[in-house]
Amino acid sequence: MDELMTTEEVAKVLHTSERLIRRLVAERRIAYVKVGRAVRFEPSAVVAYVEANRFPPTSRAQLRAMVLGEAA
Repeated sequence: MDELMTTEEVAKVLHTSERLIRRLVAERRIAYVKVGRAVRFEPSAVVAYVEANRFPPTSRAQLRAMVLGEAA
């Protein structure tokens, strides 16, 4: 089993605040494990969160087509 990560460690990996990580937990937007009263994260859950929130690059032509409803 992978080592479980703390809220602080996840925040450092994602370059964000611990407050955001706690909000993601409260909103059930990231998978977590309860160890007693503590919240811990599997590294694979952090990777899954990043992948689920990844957006592919979009060219200006594609953006224009999306905004104007044209075929790309």
